[in-house]
Amino acid sequence: MKGEILKLLKETGGYLSGQELCERFGVSRTAVWKVMNQLKDEGYEIEAVRNKGYVLRSTPDVLSKEELESTIHTDWAGANVFFFERTDSTNTRIKRLAESGEPHGTLAVAEIQDGGKGRRGRSWVSPPGVGIWMSLLLRPQIDSVSASMLTLVMALSVSRGIKETTGIDTQIKWPNDLVLNRKKICGILTEMSTELMEIQYVVIGSGINVSQEGFPEEIKETATSLLIETGKQYRRSSIVAQVMKAFEEYYQSFCETEDMSGLKEEYNKRLVNLGREVLVLAPSGEFSGISEGINEKGALIVRLADGTKTEVISGEVSVRGVYGYV
Repeated sequence: MKGEILKLLKETGGYLSGQELCERFGVSRTAVWKVMNQLKDEGYEIEAVRNKGYVLRSTPDVLSKEELESTIHTDWAGANVFFFERTDSTNTRIKRLAESGEPHGTLAVAEIQDGGKGRRGRSWVSPPGVGIWMSLLLRPQIDSVSASMLTLVMALSVSRGIKETTGIDTQIKWPNDLVLNRKKICGILTEMSTELMEIQYVVIGSGINVSQEGFPEEIKETATSLLIETGKQYRRSSIVAQVMKAFEEYYQSFCETEDMSGLKEEYNKRLVNLGREVLVLAPSGEFSGISEGINEKGALIVRLADGTKTEVISGEVSVRGVYGYV
C-alpha cells in the first residue's frame, strides 16, 4: 500500500484526500497516517492540511522498492523491481532470480554492493547513498552470438537516461564504459546463461557514479561522478527510470534486426573512441590505430597505419586522452 500511495501522491500533484485513500485501500485513517509518517521518515516532504488532505512537496534522493515503482513508467523494463539494502552483487542476485523464474524485464537495485563486479573479474566500488547499482534480467529470443551487443544497447540507454534526467552529455567508451570529461562515470557488465546454444537469460549490470565526492586512491585519477563534474545532486530513481524507458525503445530496435544497424548512427555519435587513436589489447596481441566507430555487428572498426582496417570484437581498448592514456 505504501508504494501505491506514494505513486498517487506523485501523480496527483496536488492534495490527496485522506478519506479517498481510506476508501480506495479499505483501511482506516490511522493506517493512512502511519504510511505518511513512514514516508516522512524516509525523507519525503509531505504536508497535511485539514479538509484538503496530503500533498507531496518534495522527493529526496532515496532508493527503495516503493520509490522505484512509483517513478518507473514502462511496459516491461523495470516493471518488476527487487530492491536490496545490501547485497553481494546485483548481477549475482538477479541470476538467482532468473533461475527461480522471474520474468523478462525484472530489475534488481541495491543501495550497497559488497561484491560488485567489473569486467575481467575486477571489483566495483559500491558504497551507499551515492550511486546506482542495478541489473536487468532479459529473456531475449535471439541468437546467442548477438547477445554481446546488448552491452552496447545498455550503454546507449544509460547515456540517454543521464541526458534526459540531468541535461548532461556523456560519451560511450567501447564496449562497456561511459565517460564524462575523460573519466569513467559508468561501467556495464553483461553475463549470459545458455543451454544447448539457446539463451536462457541475459543479465546486464550497470554501475553509475552519481553523488560521490571522491574516490579511493587507486581509481581517483580515472573515475568521476555527476556531483564532481557538475556540483549538483540528482535523484537516482529518476535516472533509473529514464534508463529503463530508453532501454525499452532501443531494445525493440535491436530485436527487429538482432544487430546494431538501427542504432549504429546514434551510438557512433556518442562514441568517445570515434576518430581517436586507440590502443587495443586483443587476444592476438597489442596494436594501435584510428577508431572509425562500430559496424552493424557491434565490432569496433580500427584503421591501422598501413590503411587496412580490422574489426575488434573483444579485448581492452584504450583511447588517447581518456583515463590518463597519453
